[in-house]
Amino acid sequence: MTSGIHHITLIARKVQANVDFYVGFLGLHLVKRTGGYEDPNQLHLFYGDAAGSPGSLVSFLIWEDGSPGRVGHGQPSEIAFAIPPESIGFWLTRALQFNFQTTGPAQEFGEPVLRLKDPDGVIVKLVGTNALSEPAPWASRDIPETDSIRRLRGATVLTEKPKETAHFLQNHFGYRETAATETIRRLTSSSGDVVDVRDAAGFWSAAPGTGTIDHIAFRAPDEATVLAVRADLEQEHAGATNAHDRKYFFSIYVREPGGSLCEFATEGPGFAVDEPPDALGSTLFLPPHLAKDAAALVKLPQFALPGEPRPAQRDLPFVHRLYYPEKASDRTFVLLHGSGGNEIDMLPFGHQVDPHATLMGVRGRSTEEGFPRWFRRLSMTTFDQRDIRSEAEAFVAFVEDARQGYGLDPDRTVFIGYSNGANLLAAVMLLHPGAIRNVVLMRAMAALENAPKPDLADTKVLMLTGKDDPYGKHAPALKLVLAEAGAQLEALDIDTHHGIGDEDVAAIRRWLDENGL
Repeated sequence: MTSGIHHITLIARKVQANVDFYVGFLGLHLVKRTGGYEDPNQLHLFYGDAAGSPGSLVSFLIWEDGSPGRVGHGQPSEIAFAIPPESIGFWLTRALQFNFQTTGPAQEFGEPVLRLKDPDGVIVKLVGTNALSEPAPWASRDIPETDSIRRLRGATVLTEKPKETAHFLQNHFGYRETAATETIRRLTSSSGDVVDVRDAAGFWSAAPGTGTIDHIAFRAPDEATVLAVRADLEQEHAGATNAHDRKYFFSIYVREPGGSLCEFATEGPGFAVDEPPDALGSTLFLPPHLAKDAAALVKLPQFALPGEPRPAQRDLPFVHRLYYPEKASDRTFVLLHGSGGNEIDMLPFGHQVDPHATLMGVRGRSTEEGFPRWFRRLSMTTFDQRDIRSEAEAFVAFVEDARQGYGLDPDRTVFIGYSNGANLLAAVMLLHPGAIRNVVLMRAMAALENAPKPDLADTKVLMLTGKDDPYGKHAPALKLVLAEAGAQLEALDIDTHHGIGDEDVAAIRRWLDENGL
């Protein structure tokens, strides 16, 4: 039976830092970029050799701003790549050039090993070995093919049940024990890669999150083998999952006795099923069940490969996400979510209004029972006035920094807020006249008490209220305040409730055209 590692999947926080390390520093080949199968808001990247061969692959689930995990028993703790033994010096020098701290080289099971950490803190080992075949070496622009990473050497698994974990991997995934120390059992596959089962008794348990290894996927020659192993696991009551068609391979998941998640994946059909072999990794794909939802692409974080032009990313007081369309106009939408939303929730809506607009989704800094808001709510219709004023002032400072940092044109920037986000924009207009000039308020109400009476003659406002919105009865007071301030106000009552949809899109498009925005 074919055995060995198919791929190893990890969780990363920031996509650009991840790409810069694995493609820019390690010189791996980006062979596939997709949306997540389980979470459509999650980007999934695969790196490997020139052909994206099983055994060369590491993949990353990108959890932007996700919480850090904790390495412990019940999960893998290290990944290892194979390099030619004579290339250790090259990689030690390269790590110094890139300012990556390393330890070693040290001997592990008779092989020289360099250790370093990726941007999320995962331990990455570079192992000098000739024990593995080289299916398709990949040479990057500044790494000679003679020194390039060959494929995965293996991984380390932490377990409180080393004997049971080792037996499970040998029995179901074709490994055999080839060496051991006092705390590590080395298992080797027919492909030559290794899994080091480390006794972690007394260590703390693992916690999922960024900077951790999610699972190891092992190789199966075909679908029939996967199904046969699943039947064996079910007979053992091992808790195997249903089979999944992941388009590029067919697989099941199961947890070994020590708690680490394992996948069993077929070698084919491979990554060339939807793009040419010489263009692997150049196109962003959605999983088949989301393929018709083009707006889902807008929610995925963007990045640039080394050598490509990359958009600026500024560290500003409000968490935000930018989306740059392939063919961008000079129009920018700044999008503010409603209660419980986040910086990506409104991106598909903005893209629907104008597919060529640059989008900036922003996240409110207040929280209510763990969910983001723009300011504190005391009841369903009363709000913390000091918090409104404080957050409005902070948002104005953010807007000014964003204009300078991203080169936004105030005349071509439109602020679109929904519900709680719309209420903040209304407060910003009244408290800081002129800070934002083109504003769309959807399902807004007068949250600001004792509002000042500014001059808003140069401010264009579209206010959209749902006729069946239970909060709609509070909208007229805001309309009156804006009208008395002299805003160029268009207020429409549309046939909808508190949610937003196609009628909002149509109204905003018309308003933008009529106002030359």
